[in-house]
Amino acid sequence: MEEAVFITDCEGPISKNDNAFELASHFIPDGARFFTLISKYDDIQADIIRRPNYKPGDTLKLILPFLKAYGATNESMRTFSSQSILLVPGADETLRFVLGIMPSFIVSTSYEHYISALCRVVGFPEENVYCTRVDLDKYVLSDDEVKRLREIRKEISDMPMLEIPENAKRFEDLPVEVQRSVRRLDEIFWNEIFRMKVGRIFREVNPIGGSEKARAVKEIVDKARVDLSNVIYFGDSITDVDPFRIVRKAGGLAVSFNGNQYAIREAEIAVMSHNTIVISILADVFRKFGKEEVIRLVEDWSLSRLEGLCEQSLLKKLSSLPEDKAPRVERITPENMSRLIHESSEFRKTVRGEAIGRLG
Repeated sequence: MEEAVFITDCEGPISKNDNAFELASHFIPDGARFFTLISKYDDIQADIIRRPNYKPGDTLKLILPFLKAYGATNESMRTFSSQSILLVPGADETLRFVLGIMPSFIVSTSYEHYISALCRVVGFPEENVYCTRVDLDKYVLSDDEVKRLREIRKEISDMPMLEIPENAKRFEDLPVEVQRSVRRLDEIFWNEIFRMKVGRIFREVNPIGGSEKARAVKEIVDKARVDLSNVIYFGDSITDVDPFRIVRKAGGLAVSFNGNQYAIREAEIAVMSHNTIVISILADVFRKFGKEEVIRLVEDWSLSRLEGLCEQSLLKKLSSLPEDKAPRVERITPENMSRLIHESSEFRKTVRGEAIGRLG
């Protein structure tokens, strides 16, 4: 087997944060609701309408004019991000471990301000990271634009929440009031704000989500001169669907870590865990023995089965976890997918909190 490559999303598998949600909550009045509604709009655009040139995670550019209108700067985003980092237990150890055994990368939709701060905390090389680049300070808003953006923010916050029926496949499947709100949001973002001077943010900022995450994965394997089949990829949300698909299709391994419904639908393995030790173990076994051995391990997940497959130090850490913190690891099949979607989505909320856990 060629050299294996480890790639992970950041928020979810590594940290409990949703930095963009937290920035919106901090800088924007009623920011939690405002961000959640736009995140639902993002899910509808990406997964149901499939708007041309729109990708999961573009929420991160849609909120930027509003962050700017309420006084956010590069420095304040860096300061807030560095003070609010909340790692999944074991994440720093996992990143050090995988860096020591195989080429390892983070591919994240998060803003660079947050990712830089996190890399400093855990000692991860920033040159091995792909994330959303944005220089907020270069955009200048007139007083009129600030006033109008604040009026729009209130209008959006006052909208009914965009509830997406579980089986919605087309725009017409959405409730009438949701369709009405989506049409209004289309006008706000793609007509009014797009035509403002600050609207150039939408043309210049390119969030690393969906197809851009897939592009980053392809760039990583090209540079490493390995095949996609040698990649183990960990993700948890709608922004990981595209990289999951290309990795899985090529014969690599796609793993959902505390994933939502979008992640479970595309991954091959579901992990529900309060600790990242499972990430270390699966990466170690994948590097040594390949995908098929990982699948066999997952189908018979036990401490005794792990003997001889992974490093003893990892086995010791896993066995030392309290019984109520023991991870669940399961292969995803058509028969258990609906159950795992429900169980993993609910577990996700216990790890990351109700508000963040509900986001796409």
